[in-house]
Amino acid sequence: MRPMKALLGAVIVAVVAGSSAAAQDTLKIAIGQINNWENQAPQLGQDAGIFGKHNLKLESFGTAGAGETLQAVISGSADIGIGVGTAGVMRAFTKGAPVRVLLPGFTGTGDLYWYVKADSPLKSINDITDKNTIAYSTSGSSTHNLVLSFGQELGVKAKATATGSPPGTLTSVMSGQIDIGWASPPFGLKEIKEGQIRILMRGSDVPSQKGQTVRVVIVNTDAWKSKKDAILRFVKAYRETADWMYSDPKAIAMYAPKVKADENLLKESIAEFHPKESMQTDRMADLDSTIADAVKLKFLDAPMTKEQLAEFLQIPPR
Repeated sequence: MRPMKALLGAVIVAVVAGSSAAAQDTLKIAIGQINNWENQAPQLGQDAGIFGKHNLKLESFGTAGAGETLQAVISGSADIGIGVGTAGVMRAFTKGAPVRVLLPGFTGTGDLYWYVKADSPLKSINDITDKNTIAYSTSGSSTHNLVLSFGQELGVKAKATATGSPPGTLTSVMSGQIDIGWASPPFGLKEIKEGQIRILMRGSDVPSQKGQTVRVVIVNTDAWKSKKDAILRFVKAYRETADWMYSDPKAIAMYAPKVKADENLLKESIAEFHPKESMQTDRMADLDSTIADAVKLKFLDAPMTKEQLAEFLQIPPR
């Protein structure tokens, strides 16, 4: 009888486990710059079992930048998009695109930097002329927004050029196709330490955007309606993961192999470029200035109304 009871117990456990797995909802997640620390919550959270705890399975895929991420969400090939420039989403929404802001993604601009080859004649912002070229990822991204702001607020006259991801941008810079490249740590830190490239300016050099929420997590409108329960669980798991990433050393240990970087270097990089407060997920910081800049930089034709904002921002309270 004992073996029979043990077998029966094993069958019951298997059935329960199978039912639990079957109950998981699947969400498709598009991630711009998928290897960046600030965009790691979906992958690290799934690897750590946090999303599974909320009965979610994530199918994540990378894009070349915010423009591609936005298009994936608009088309419905992704339910949720990570790391999309706020101004670009505002523009898409006001043009009728089926997208909403689900969560703040990144507040501040200190994580982005622009660099040149070590032997470049450009030593400071003052050396840049209209004969130079400066990179951004894709149209509507936070890098695009900042490059336009470099021109308006800092007088940078270089020709803005879309170069996609950091690896592709680095190739363009080292081959001489682009004068000034863009990146976000940990990408480029090795090249900086080895003296191959040097930082020329950072996103935080733009005064107006220092305290703004410059990137957001977005959701497809149809998915928000049809999969609302699952997406609300995604929000809970995402927030839990963001907190865990800064409280458990295992997060960096899990992240290091993904980007093939030393853990100590990553700790230093995260402390300098990605402080915990930059990944707050509760409110859109300095929203009035964000809208004003979007108008100034021609992402918006006019400021968004209160009614538009009430529809645009679907951020669930904690």
